[in-house]
Amino acid sequence: MKVLFVTTEMDDFVRVGGLAAVSAALPRALRSWSDVRIILPGYRDVVEQFTHIEIVGQCAAEAEMPACALGRTSTRDGLPVYVLLCPQLYDRPGNPYGDESGRDWPDNDIRFGRLASAAAELAMGNLDRNWAADLVHANDWQAALTPAYLAWKGARIPSILTIHNLAYQGIFPRDSLRRIGAPEESFHIDGLEFYDQLSFLKGGLIYASHLTTVSTNYAKEITTAELGCGLEGVLQLRSNAQQLTGILNGIDESWDPRYCAQLAQPFGAGDWEGKQANADYVRRQFGLAVSRGPMFGLVARLVHQKGIDLVLSAADEIIEAGGQIVVTGSGEPAIEDALVQAHRRRPDAIGVAIGFNDGQARRIFAGSDFTLMPSRFEPCGLSQMYAQRFGSLPIGHQTGGLAETIKDGETGFLFDKPSTESFLGSVRRAFSTFSAKDRLDTMRRSAMAQSYSWSLSAERYNGLYRKMIGAAAT
Repeated sequence: MKVLFVTTEMDDFVRVGGLAAVSAALPRALRSWSDVRIILPGYRDVVEQFTHIEIVGQCAAEAEMPACALGRTSTRDGLPVYVLLCPQLYDRPGNPYGDESGRDWPDNDIRFGRLASAAAELAMGNLDRNWAADLVHANDWQAALTPAYLAWKGARIPSILTIHNLAYQGIFPRDSLRRIGAPEESFHIDGLEFYDQLSFLKGGLIYASHLTTVSTNYAKEITTAELGCGLEGVLQLRSNAQQLTGILNGIDESWDPRYCAQLAQPFGAGDWEGKQANADYVRRQFGLAVSRGPMFGLVARLVHQKGIDLVLSAADEIIEAGGQIVVTGSGEPAIEDALVQAHRRRPDAIGVAIGFNDGQARRIFAGSDFTLMPSRFEPCGLSQMYAQRFGSLPIGHQTGGLAETIKDGETGFLFDKPSTESFLGSVRRAFSTFSAKDRLDTMRRSAMAQSYSWSLSAERYNGLYRKMIGAAAT
């Protein structure tokens, strides 16, 4: 079974959010069943990491999308990777989506239209003479038009679109239709049109053979007006037709505190001295005061969705009760600045590192007693899984994947409304648990015993792939 996995991030090379972790782990977990190959843009950070990329095909220019080359290489463990080589589109500073100041590239429609069109050509066997796909698995809005290009090019290859976060949709002016070579007749309410603009994500929702999301709860939530982001109508139709499936993400096996080389000291359940050694290391690293109180970690993209404002509004009460807060992540400049200002007011109790370093994030999970996740919505969430494996009890809003993976009062704490008061209710419960050492010990052990293996997710995707290919063949 030959599967083309279309993505714009992969932990091996480039990371912005959780998509990178999924793109690195899920294809690897699927290898025992499938010939899975990844295609991603040839960003500067990607191309520089390979000593050799074999050119296997050429993509002709299409509308305003320039010609490009397709290279083939592989990861260190042999996972095949196709790299779309087009320096004028992808060889840029900043991150995959925007410049160094965080502004989206103005030609993102062309950049990701080019990716989707090339992925369709590769799947059809038009670029690599030795390979074509039985199924295409596209991810998020940047790859969402791959199923559309397959349809426009007359291919009958089944496709799956995974929605990692419905809030990011790839909205562009109507003129983008011409720029990316999409047919004029695709611009209508049952096509790419979204309030007189073009929506990449909606195109995928319409043209993909099947839709998945990253948790069962989120699959239900996005069919409602509250969390459907204006697309709840088409999502409800796909759900009613049994063409929308929630499959919970996993985490990879490196998230085991007994063997993680990046920790200040490895530890297992019951070895709380080892956990304390990580807490002491983090306090020293962030210049926090020596404390016997709880440490609250926050490892997240610093965006409105993640509820960072709720953490800031609760900070005074947390500190007055004897707690400390350690934050790492990057995102919206206003939120970054608010956190830096909070650190400056209380450098003894609030540590902030803008940016992301995997080792530092792991040490924060290992050293913290609680992990703050007051997200307004959370399609899946990975931090709560990482936290539980490292003995840090997550405090999360009862939404999406958080509600699915946190057992309230057993492996963490849930609160029901994205408000300061509701959030503080769970924070107070956490303080109470911290004071009751036997209860804290029991909850930590339960949390660390949770299994979020990618093999479970991969098994479900494998079943879905086979079902889609079987249906396409009849």
